[in-house]
Amino acid sequence: MHNIKDLRKNLETFQKKLMERNINFNIEDFTKKDALNRELISKKESLEQEKKSLSKSKDKINFEKSKKISDEIEILSKKQSDSQSEINKIIHALPNIALDDVPIGKDEKSNKLIKQEGSIKKFSFKIKSHVELGSKNNNIDFESSIKLSGSRFVVLKENYALLERALINFMLDTHVNEFKYTEISPPLIVNEEVMFGTGQLPKFEEDQFEIKFENTDQRKFLIPTAEVVLTNLVRKSNIDKKQLPKRFVASTPCFRKEAGSYGKDTKGMIRQHQFYKVELVSVVEPDKCIEELNRMLNCAEKILEKLEIPYQVMLLSSGDMGFSAEKTYDIEAWIPSENKYREISSCSSCGVFQSRRMGAKFKSEKGSEFLGTLNGSGLAVGRLMIALLENNQNEDGSVNIPLVLRKYMNNQDKI
Repeated sequence: MHNIKDLRKNLETFQKKLMERNINFNIEDFTKKDALNRELISKKESLEQEKKSLSKSKDKINFEKSKKISDEIEILSKKQSDSQSEINKIIHALPNIALDDVPIGKDEKSNKLIKQEGSIKKFSFKIKSHVELGSKNNNIDFESSIKLSGSRFVVLKENYALLERALINFMLDTHVNEFKYTEISPPLIVNEEVMFGTGQLPKFEEDQFEIKFENTDQRKFLIPTAEVVLTNLVRKSNIDKKQLPKRFVASTPCFRKEAGSYGKDTKGMIRQHQFYKVELVSVVEPDKCIEELNRMLNCAEKILEKLEIPYQVMLLSSGDMGFSAEKTYDIEAWIPSENKYREISSCSSCGVFQSRRMGAKFKSEKGSEFLGTLNGSGLAVGRLMIALLENNQNEDGSVNIPLVLRKYMNNQDKI
């Protein structure tokens, strides 16, 4: 979230930078509503001061006057509350500003290739997709999931279910033991304020699964990513600088409606309503965000390197980044059946954008400052599984298990 004082001082700069994020920031509309809101606040404060002065007098005439002023304050308060809501609607819908080294562009076409790693394997036989590989013994079962839940769900069986669990445990162990992240087992249902804090609400409400509870006015949602809960662990706090950096990791199911993706990736496990992801979150001093982003990216890359899966790193353009991000790197794994790279992780620095929304601060020499937050997939389990299956397949439909994963797979070298 942006500081309204910064917006007022730099309206044209914000308009330009937001245009780079494909957002048309209407300066005239904002200025008009902001002026009205400030006028209402000023009138209300003036009346409150007048009422305070009258309260010191015991004159009956002043008592009647004070009562009349109270009624006027009540009317003004309602008008100002409505006016503030209009201002908030504008501010809460504005995305973060891209850093200066982010490529400017409307979409993924302007993303910048940073590097490619690993050797793409040449197969001497016809490549099978993960769907074809999983059809053997019906280990990737879409028919059952359709009967149970509908489209964009999957049932994994036997060694494929074990492989999913193995990947999760391998990634958690790597991030905890090697990269010193703190493992968290968080709730999967959160309230409206928590979803607002990381930027899922109000702008992306249509993509969220809301849970209906009886006897409560508070809205609850299934998490679309563990980023939501892990980042909000510092919500409404003022922590000591000595406690930084904080680094969290969690493996959770993620739930997304995939609104707007109708017709995209309808076959296989690429785009699901429910999927597992190992998520990394860092909380740091704001001036350490880019240093931490590079560290986080390296942690995510190491998973693919250990599994010997070819990948590439892309620096996303201003128009392709997520709502809360100021800079994002995507890691894309090689998918043989599609003959292309597919996103398997996004690592983003959000600067102080989320901490402003959460009210998350730290105590520094300057006083209280907003924290810097970062998040990244370390990695998306379903897509990692697809990449592993397809890159390690044999002509007979079996799949070789990478050496680092075998202890998690009951020492099997092949499934």
